[in-house]
Parts: sequence; C-alpha cells; structure tokens
Amino acid sequence: MKIAVIAANGKAGSLITAQALKRGHDVTAIMRKDHETPAPHIVIKDVFDLTSDDLAGFDVIIDAFGAWSEDTLPGHSKHLAHLVDILEGSAARLLVVGGAGSLYVNPEHTLTVSQSEDFPSTLVPLAEAMGQGLQVLRQSQGVKWTYLSPAADFQADGREGHEYVIGGEELSTDANGASTISYADYARAMLDVAEGNEYIGQRISVRNA
Repeated sequence: MKIAVIAANGKAGSLITAQALKRGHDVTAIMRKDHETPAPHIVIKDVFDLTSDDLAGFDVIIDAFGAWSEDTLPGHSKHLAHLVDILEGSAARLLVVGGAGSLYVNPEHTLTVSQSEDFPSTLVPLAEAMGQGLQVLRQSQGVKWTYLSPAADFQADGREGHEYVIGGEELSTDANGASTISYADYARAMLDVAEGNEYIGQRISVRNA
C-alpha cells in the first residue's frame, strides 16, 4: 500500500512509520520541518498547508498530529477540519491517532474518561481538544475516517510484543483492571487497521489483552 504519515517525526508517528516500512509498504513521511526519517519519500509541509494534490494517490493517510500547549490545542480540531476538506470524495482512508480522554465510561455514553473524578485536571484541556477533533470527523461526509483511541495508560517507552484487543467507544480494561498499551503496540495495531478495510466512519479503541 501507499501510506502517508502526517507528523512522521513525532513519537507515535515515527513508530507508525517504522512499522509500515517493516511490513513493506511504500511510505511517505509528511513533516513540518526536516527531520531524519527512514521513509523513502518525504514531504516538508505544515499540515495546514497540505492540498488535495499532496495527498492524492495514497491508499491510507495516517494522521499522528499532536499539539500540547494551550495556544496550539485548537489545532486538533482545526487540522482535522482541513484534512476533511481536502480529502472529501477521496478514495483514501484517513486513520487518526486519537486520545483516550473522550472514551466513555458508562453504557449510556454520557460520561467520558476526562470527566471522571480521578482524571488529572492538567490533562482536561488536551482531552477536550482531541474530543473536539473527533467531533469534526463525526460530522464529516465523504471521508473514510477511523479514529483509534489508545488505552488510558499510553506508555511512550513501553516495549512491543503484547497481545492487544480492539474495542469500541467505551474504556475497557484487562482481567486485572488495567487499561494500558505501549506506543509500539499501538503502532502495530494502527497498521493492522490500515491493512484491513474495517471500522470506516468509526472511533475504536485498543488496549493490551
């Protein structure tokens, strides 16, 4: 497959890029600034400057965009609105690295992880910003999107190799009550989703089994 990875130089993006190359895909790294990458093709461009032509011809576009400071948090929804606009009607699938804060903790889907009492208050703005990005996708038409939320404990330096399970919109835990996954295993799950043809127009989640 021809795969483009947006923000391919980030922690999640670089692992996703490496996983895609490991599987023999034709990978293009899209980065705002020039960074070292093993990808054979590179596009140096801000996500907000991407055009339909830039993303033409790809089977899958994996969006690993991240924004963390208060003034950049609106970028989560704004960049997805831009991607939706330039991908409308495209045959390409858009897979988005999502957040866990917007997962539901009740079957009625009225309470999210970020609204729970024990959720760190410092992370609420980020969770809300990422949740707003998800709403942009939900309201889109003509875009084949999938939003993949990680487990509650998303471990940047965790090792690869654990079995994982794909879930739905509700936070789930293993037999010990834990909800964890490493960035490396998340990247593996993302490529499994990319290689399949399921979950179009859905938000799904992934955690260690």
